[in-house]
Amino acid sequence: MNGVLLALVGYLAIQLAIGAWLAPKIHTESDYLVAGRRLGYPLTIFSIFATWFGAETCIASAGRAYEQGFSFTTAEPFAYGLTLMLTGVIFAVPIWRLKLTTMADFFRVRFDSRVEKLAAVMLIPPGILWAAAQLRGFGQVLTTVTSFNIDTAIVVAAAFCIGYTVLGGLLADAITDLIQGLVLILGLVLLAVVVVSNQGGFMAAVSGIDLSRISLVGPDVTPTFLGLLEEYAIPIAGSVVAVELLSRVIAARSPEVARNGAVIAGGLYVLIGVIPVFLGLIAAGLVPDLADAEQFLPALALATLPTAGYVIFLGALISAVLSTVDTILLVAGGLAAHNIVGPMFKVTDDRIKLRLARIGVLVFGGVSLYLALGGRGVAELVEESSSFGTAGTLVVVSFGLFTRFGGPAAATMALVGGLASYAGASAFQLPYPFLTSLASAAVLYGVGSLGTPAREHVM
Repeated sequence: MNGVLLALVGYLAIQLAIGAWLAPKIHTESDYLVAGRRLGYPLTIFSIFATWFGAETCIASAGRAYEQGFSFTTAEPFAYGLTLMLTGVIFAVPIWRLKLTTMADFFRVRFDSRVEKLAAVMLIPPGILWAAAQLRGFGQVLTTVTSFNIDTAIVVAAAFCIGYTVLGGLLADAITDLIQGLVLILGLVLLAVVVVSNQGGFMAAVSGIDLSRISLVGPDVTPTFLGLLEEYAIPIAGSVVAVELLSRVIAARSPEVARNGAVIAGGLYVLIGVIPVFLGLIAAGLVPDLADAEQFLPALALATLPTAGYVIFLGALISAVLSTVDTILLVAGGLAAHNIVGPMFKVTDDRIKLRLARIGVLVFGGVSLYLALGGRGVAELVEESSSFGTAGTLVVVSFGLFTRFGGPAAATMALVGGLASYAGASAFQLPYPFLTSLASAAVLYGVGSLGTPAREHVM
């Protein structure tokens, strides 16, 4: 196990080295936040894929299949893969053409600076919840190769992720995402091949699945049209304009690369995302009686892979986490520095803007660590991130991007009302809180637009 840990440390050191190598080449805020808008197909595809393919896709989905079986209302991997494709088809090109630095810039261009600041404040928390989920997943991996308890492992994971992100900015993230994406695919495919081979081949492994563990509708889903719509609306409508995803779209070198890169990444996401679920179904008996279902995938790899294969697999899990956390922290730091703190203090010097963005990464990394130590599981944190205030964002971006309908009042009412209605529906345990917030945001946008002259849309 010492050799495994040493190899893991070496792999992490490579990620740090890439960030340190690129750090001196970053001179402006644009370099740091959008990589100079020069990502081609390989970096765009793998950056989107690796950013989205996080701890929940590997650890949480495999753990859920191991513990509860699989249902077609599960968000992973189909709903989130579809999200990437829809982003590419619908939003990528018009967003890219605006030449934004952060997604909050859209709200200033289309509405005004007050809406920009409100949007920036509201766009940060979902990402931080998502980052917390990744740090918790990273901690679960570290507990399998060290004597750390889960809290200590999360602290160590956070320290590395924060330091790694501060150094290199989005260009370093994109380059390491390419490496991490390839390692991720290799690790999951290797584990699947070994497990299937040990069970006598693919057909034998499939025939051994307990069909009672597969269902159309999960046990926690209301089996009605609205119940199913709620279940899919959270990952799709809640993430299709996620700032972490759109930051990669903005950084592409052309609108075609932005659109096609997102669509291809979505297909790759579904193809590779099926593997953890499949393993949870066919291999549950190989690692029985786990105290925490989210430790299933690392435990399965430890029980079945040779040392070299296990090292590759651990690299895959770490890659899934790193590629997501670095993007989230970078986006959050950029929103705070570029859209809130910088304009508030009228900062124009690029060196100061760059420093502010890096400070933002440190601050939000600390907040993510605090949330990760709260004890909630990876899947729970991810679901919260997809539903926290995202309904209003989708409504405002959709109306603002594709129509001339609505102004600052409409945008403000939809953003605040969407969040408030979700919080209220959740507090009173109404059956469909996300759909409630989505409908409320749309109605409030319409009400806020009454009497407002149509503006020329921004496409």
